[in-house]
Amino acid sequence: MLTPGQEHDLACAEPLIENVDPGALLADKGYDADRFVDTLSQRQITPVIPPKANRKQPRACDFALYCERNLVERFFNLLKHFRAIATRYDKLARNFLAGIQIAAVAILLN
Repeated sequence: MLTPGQEHDLACAEPLIENVDPGALLADKGYDADRFVDTLSQRQITPVIPPKANRKQPRACDFALYCERNLVERFFNLLKHFRAIATRYDKLARNFLAGIQIAAVAILLN
C-alpha cells in the first residue's frame, strides 16, 4: 500500500492488516494510539508496541519479542541500498513494487 510521503503510517495501518490474522503485531512507538491498540485487542492480536514517553498510563510491552523487529528494519535498510528504491524513481505503483521485488530477490540470493 503506497501512501503520500506526508501521510502518517498509522492512517493506513488498520486497512493493511484487515485481511490477515497474526498472533502479534510488532510496531514502533508511532503506532501507540489507543484506537489502534483497541482494534488489535478486539481482534485478539497481541500489540507489541512500546508506549510513548508522554503516555500517562504506560502499557506493558514484551521487549524480548520487540527485539525481533530489528530483522525487518535491517531488511528495509538493505532495500534502501538500491538507489531506485530509496529515491522512488518509478512513479507508477506497479513499477515501484516490481523494483522492490527484484531488489528483495537480489538481497535474498546474496
